[in-house]
Amino acid sequence: MDDDMLPTPPVVFPGQTTAPESAFRTAYDLLERRAAREALEVLEPALEADPDNAGLLTLRAWAYLIRVQLQRAEADLERLVADNPTDDWAQHALGRCLERQGRHAEALPHLRLAAAMSGDWDHGLAVLRVAERLKPTDE
Repeated sequence: MDDDMLPTPPVVFPGQTTAPESAFRTAYDLLERRAAREALEVLEPALEADPDNAGLLTLRAWAYLIRVQLQRAEADLERLVADNPTDDWAQHALGRCLERQGRHAEALPHLRLAAAMSGDWDHGLAVLRVAERLKPTDE
């Protein structure tokens, strides 16, 4: 093999046993294409082999969010935030997950923290949107 050429990574199909690194790459690619069900089929066996892998848990939470399995996403996101409170993606995703369940008061602190950590305009807009929903209406 020529030194300039890199080998092509193996194709991994859902249900095929994979190392966590391969499962991560495959699941990420599937989620980029919004194929959440297929990504979960790759992630579940990898998480059985490595249940504390934060990268795999992050992708599973993302898949659950795409599939609107909000309670499952919430469980993974709470674990990710507890393990790493400085993970602004997990903080924001947890806030959005709670917001989508109509739990705005619980969502707001996570969204604020994510916005402060990331400086992302979309995160800031999420804070404004949820804060507005929490304002009492004048009747």
